[in-house]
Amino acid sequence: MAAAEAELERVGIEAEAAGTDYMIAEESLLQAQSVAEQMAAELQAAAAAVSAAEARIARFSRDSYMSGSAASTTAALLDAEGPAELIQRAALLDYVAANEVDVLGQLQVAKVAQANADSSARAARDEMAAAEEAAQVAKARADAQLADQQRAYAEVAAQKATHEAELQAAQIKVLELQGARNAYQQWMAQKQAEEAAAAAAAERSAREAAEAATAARNDSSGGGSGGSSGYATPFSGRVTSCFGARWGTSHNGVDVASPIGTPLYAPISGTVKRAGSATGFGLAVYLLGDDGAVYVYGHINDYFVRPGDRVVAGEQIAEVGNRGNSTGPHVHFEVHPNGAMYSGASNPVAWLNARGIRVGACGG
Repeated sequence: MAAAEAELERVGIEAEAAGTDYMIAEESLLQAQSVAEQMAAELQAAAAAVSAAEARIARFSRDSYMSGSAASTTAALLDAEGPAELIQRAALLDYVAANEVDVLGQLQVAKVAQANADSSARAARDEMAAAEEAAQVAKARADAQLADQQRAYAEVAAQKATHEAELQAAQIKVLELQGARNAYQQWMAQKQAEEAAAAAAAERSAREAAEAATAARNDSSGGGSGGSSGYATPFSGRVTSCFGARWGTSHNGVDVASPIGTPLYAPISGTVKRAGSATGFGLAVYLLGDDGAVYVYGHINDYFVRPGDRVVAGEQIAEVGNRGNSTGPHVHFEVHPNGAMYSGASNPVAWLNARGIRVGACGG
């Protein structure tokens, strides 16, 4: 059973990593699309400038043609009836010559701008195509990891069911051999009592966290339950998987199991950067704290904030769920001290413990 659960944890971590890679590629694609649209707009403006310059040359040529031989320099000057008219015609011819040069210069500048814009637009389109291909590759990898996890989960569930049945049968046989006629009933009662105690402990932890959040909201300094310097406890439950490198990839957070609907709180005041669908996590919330770190909540059941919202330490922002690449109700919690949403993850247990939030597991 332990080996099967370890294998399930491995494929889950790999699926989460593939989901994060896809979100990074998706963001790069959006940036490339934006640059391509800007280059296309500049190309369109350059083409319009060329058309305008060509139209001016056409009008000038038409006017010159309609003027006929009278517009030629020699004819215009010899046809003057006196010195005053001669001076006027000479000035007019100088203006026409200068205007013709100006129109041709504008056309040349416009065509150079059009060529530059066309080159930039082609480069932007090539970059967008490369980004789109990278996003497709990352998406395919994430989908493949998800399929592997689903198959592994089905296999583990079947193995666990078989092992649990064998274990139960062996325990019953031992009790029968010992001659304890009511041992099985006592064992069942004990099992139920343990489950009830675990449920009560989880409920108590959730209630204490809710009370701490209420106290934090009423505290003008924004300090949270169990912390110092404005920090609050973000979750409650039992740690099931720690931060660290395993099976050739990294588990970038800590997994904390608790019932679906258990409240999740902001560990510090900050601004919501992203909330909603996230490949691998199902639903996730990304919070940029006033301390400069990004806090990530994955596999949540529901969230109560939107991007751009300001929250205070201890305020409920989401609840525990079982969405995405998840094999049971829990929250995947990450800390990115460098402020990046998808990179630079640090051990969240050590991070919280150093700020007065005692998690007490995973070497924190």
